[in-house]
Amino acid sequence: MSEDEKKSVDQGVGQVPPRQPIFNLPPALLGLCVLLVAIQAASDFVLNEPAREVLLGWFAFIPDRAIEPAAFPGGLWPLLWTPFTHAFLHAGWEHVGLNVVWLAIFGTPITARYGLRGLLILFLGGALVGALAFAATTLPQLQILIGASGGIAALTGAAVRFIFQPPVVAIDEATGERKLLGRRLATLAEFVRNPTARFFSLTWIVLNGVVPLVPMFTGSTGFQVAWQAHIGGFLAGLLLVPLLERRPR
Repeated sequence: MSEDEKKSVDQGVGQVPPRQPIFNLPPALLGLCVLLVAIQAASDFVLNEPAREVLLGWFAFIPDRAIEPAAFPGGLWPLLWTPFTHAFLHAGWEHVGLNVVWLAIFGTPITARYGLRGLLILFLGGALVGALAFAATTLPQLQILIGASGGIAALTGAAVRFIFQPPVVAIDEATGERKLLGRRLATLAEFVRNPTARFFSLTWIVLNGVVPLVPMFTGSTGFQVAWQAHIGGFLAGLLLVPLLERRPR
């Protein structure tokens, strides 16, 4: 062994490998997760009960506001922003915790591929479509929609268009080295033909569709999940994501 090789070995001995971060999320996605948790913390630990009711009155999505605007604070005006702001409010720590985990799982590939802009477009677009689906299936009943599920469902629907696609590999002509370029976004026809993507999506939609039947078997009257917002958001992400793809030159 040469002197240079001995020095390299000696320098490598005793070195501590670099620490890996516990939360390896893109900064934009981590910021959104922190925001959801911070809003829940402020609601629980800063606001009192009357203030929380005011918060819901101004920022939760209430479809019945369109029929009886005088019964709610602000009248019709909050309908301009509540289809989006409801996604930042939650019913409790279990609710926000589950949504943050789901957001981290499916928001990561979306943020890596489309950045902060794409993340917000899909998240807010899913929240909007989820709110419209919720209104279409609950009016004229008085129902209140809160939670990021519609926006997260849109990220899920967008992600299934490419995470189950085979990787695209390029070979360097000079060295023969194989380089992973990523995964191509599937067309709707390719998405339907992909058995893994099809099975995941159908399972996801069916599970959300049977949610309203749960109280029939459990006898619970307090179990309420906005399945309409979930399915509406998922379909929104599935159809909107091609708009974020970069056009080839």
